[in-house]
Amino acid sequence: MADRIVVKIGSSSLTSDEGGLNRERIEFFARELAALHEAGYQVLLVTSGAVAAGFRRIGYKARPKLVHEKQAAAAVGQALLMRAYQEAFGAFGEEGGIGVAQILLTRADFSNRSRIQNALMTIEELMKQRTLPIINENDTVSTDELAQKFGDNDKLSALVANLVKAKQLLILTDTDGLYTEDPRKNPAAGRIDRVGQITDDIMRIAGGAGSSVGTGGMRSKIEAARIAMRGGVPAFVGRVAEPDDLRRAVLGDGKGTYFDTSLHNLPMKKQWVGFHSLPQGKIAVDEGAEEALLHGGKSLLPAGIRHVEGDFHPGDVVEVVNLRGQTIGRGVVNYAVWQIQAVAGLGTDEVRRRVEVGRIEVIHRDEWVTLEA
Repeated sequence: MADRIVVKIGSSSLTSDEGGLNRERIEFFARELAALHEAGYQVLLVTSGAVAAGFRRIGYKARPKLVHEKQAAAAVGQALLMRAYQEAFGAFGEEGGIGVAQILLTRADFSNRSRIQNALMTIEELMKQRTLPIINENDTVSTDELAQKFGDNDKLSALVANLVKAKQLLILTDTDGLYTEDPRKNPAAGRIDRVGQITDDIMRIAGGAGSSVGTGGMRSKIEAARIAMRGGVPAFVGRVAEPDDLRRAVLGDGKGTYFDTSLHNLPMKKQWVGFHSLPQGKIAVDEGAEEALLHGGKSLLPAGIRHVEGDFHPGDVVEVVNLRGQTIGRGVVNYAVWQIQAVAGLGTDEVRRRVEVGRIEVIHRDEWVTLEA
């Protein structure tokens, strides 16, 4: 199978600060992506820009802030964005150009295992037919409250990369990677060329603010890289501004920061547990259980549990946190919340005397996904 490359381009790279599409930039990125496509890679594009493309056309003077206004702008802008991509890719490849296809996803699509499986089958068929999928969030139906929006599609691109088991995720931005400090404030700041583990220090220096037309900053890109790495997909965050920059980024000589991982691609079920499911509760564990889950390859037993939150039942997904309140992973629970409350901190023999459960493990190792930084 050809190497799969997921490329994410943000609003600031495709539109002007005042809003509206920058056709020259779209044509530039289409040329860069077409070169990979023609070289035999299976390329998937995750694009932002619908709201930024549409808000001027619909009559707003600045990027709207209210949800229904953003959705209206996206409804207009999405059509403009896809037409621009179709025209740009139509100039490359064989007669008729490179075919493109639009796929709109929401957080709810990933949460539903059958829906995301269907989306994957569609993507697989498109790539089989040498058609380039262009993926965006379905802004016209997504809301911050109901769908946990992806954040300028950074997280969406990581989830897509994991879903298709990509060889690499490239998140393109207007800065050439992660720096030790904000280079706009400190010219002496140094670029970090490679990251093997995303620590608290890495997250701290990632900063926050994005551009006036986008919603994602460097922090959201690092969080996306973390998701990709956990799914076995190495990531690149950096700039593609000149011809051949994208190919060089794929080959390891890009203008940005590389995020390496030694992990393998996760099976579909573990992807769903770790990244797509909606946890129904929370379990706090002691230091011994934390060590066993993260580094010992063990299941979670009642003895290591301190307390629980939520209302869940056997088969639900729950989040597991350590004593500092940090999320260390997710898993499918074998107990109802009241059963855990009755046996938390107890040994195996005492557990069996108090409750009747099918398995002694609260979360079996096979249904656990580590999410530690």
